[in-house]
Order: sequence, then structure tokens, then C-alpha cells
Amino acid sequence: MARSEQFVDVGEVRLHVVTQGAGKPVLLLHGFPECWYSWRHQMEALERAGYCAIAPDLRGYNTSDKPRGVRAYRLERLEADLLGLLAALGHSRAHLVGHDWGGVLAFSFAAHHPERVEKLVVMNAPHPAAMARGLLRPSQLLRSWYIFFFQLPLLPERQVLEPHFMRRLLRGMAVDKSRFADSDIAVFERALAQPGAATAALNWYRAAFRDLRSSLRPLPRIEAPTMVLWGEQDQALGTELLDGLDQRVPDVRILRIAEASHWVQQDAPEKVNRALLDFLGPAN
Repeated sequence: MARSEQFVDVGEVRLHVVTQGAGKPVLLLHGFPECWYSWRHQMEALERAGYCAIAPDLRGYNTSDKPRGVRAYRLERLEADLLGLLAALGHSRAHLVGHDWGGVLAFSFAAHHPERVEKLVVMNAPHPAAMARGLLRPSQLLRSWYIFFFQLPLLPERQVLEPHFMRRLLRGMAVDKSRFADSDIAVFERALAQPGAATAALNWYRAAFRDLRSSLRPLPRIEAPTMVLWGEQDQALGTELLDGLDQRVPDVRILRIAEASHWVQQDAPEKVNRALLDFLGPAN
């Protein structure tokens, strides 16, 4: 089945959504500075397994709406988008899969809306409370220097829109450089070059940083069966962010992939796809 694209009114914004396959829904949430295309390998595998893969461009990204102001990118507004998307597409529940910022959002959504989540899969993304506390550790603070840089006005936008920024970030950090062909990088470059997209994407970081005190408040425990996949060659996020996760997510399994980077689902798609489909189980 070919991929289909549509714009979906989810309440406050319209999201560009790419869908592939039919059957039980799997909602795929991308990270920074990407778009729906980061799930290209998983969408094909999910379709073959009998699932419906749903990959939105999250609020602020690519051709989805980009509301102004930092507060528009707080987690509760992003969670509301997911509720609206599921309702608009006629799904009461879905498997939820997230990477990077999409993974942080997936953790938060599963904690606040357990009735909407069948199973949860998070890839190279910390639980919100773990990330907030991780910034207090010197090792993670050093890795996360860019979060503080992103708080500045204008200069970060210029940085992320510079020629070759995406190439250095994606291919430069990847373990298997061949996974990011020039044509793949071009898709991400076009998405971030959409009017207002760079500022909107950076506003995810700005909103989280300004609301750091809320991140330190306990989230409800996540009761959904959960799998965390972690590329161990991640230069931005240390594996110590996984410490104590089972206290916040009791039914969790962690799979570390030694030969993968932060871009784990693109760096090691075969391993990720096998683990993902094994965890989700039969589509019917």
C-alpha cells in the first residue's frame, strides 16, 4: 500500500500526517530536528505486519501548523494534539512509539492518558523527570550544552539553518553513515527550512527549559507495557538516564543496541524493526 498524506485538524492546530498500511494503529512521534520521514523504515515494516503506521509532523515541524510563542510548545499542548489526532482518525487507543522529543512526549502522554495507549515504545529519549534531574549531573550537563544555547534568541535559528547543519548532525553522529543518503538528508533540510519551522522546533526546548520545575514534579506511573530501545553510541544522551526507569515504568524492558547512535531507528533499522514487531505482537 502506498503512503497517503493529509492535513488533520486536531483542535488548536492542523497537522500534516503520513499514513501507511491498514489495521491496528501505531502512532509514530519523531524528534528534533526531523519530521515524519525519520520513520520511513518502520512504516514499511509495520505495514507488512498488518498495522496502520501513522506518522505526523508534530506541531511546529515541516508543513504542520506553527503557532507563535514558546508557551504553545508546552507538553500539555502537545499531548492535546495527540488526543485530537486519535479522535480525528477514529481511534480510541493506539500503540505509541516515540524517538528523542517524540519519546519524551510519548512518556508524558502515556502517563497522563493511560486509557489511550496499548503499548509504549521509546527510542533514545529519557523520561521527563530523568532528563530534568540528569541536567544536574556534570556528565549529562556537558552533553546537553546545546539546550542552553537554544535558549538564546535568533542565533540558534541561524545555526540550524546553515548549509550542511543537517548533514553534520545526522550523518556525522550516525554509526553507519550510509544510512543517511544525500536524498534522505535533503528531506529533513526541506522540512526544517519551511517558514517558521526552525523557531518552532527550537521552541520545544525553550518551553521545556522554562517549565523545568514542572518536569521535576512526579508524573503518574506508566502502566502500559513499555520497551525502551537505546543506541549506545548516543553523543547527546547518556545511558545513565535509564537509571531508575523501572520505578516510574514498572512493566519495562530495555534493549541496548551497541552499534547504533542517537538516530537508532535509522542507524539500525533491521534490529529496531525486529524488536518493535516482536514487542507489539500480532496485528490481529
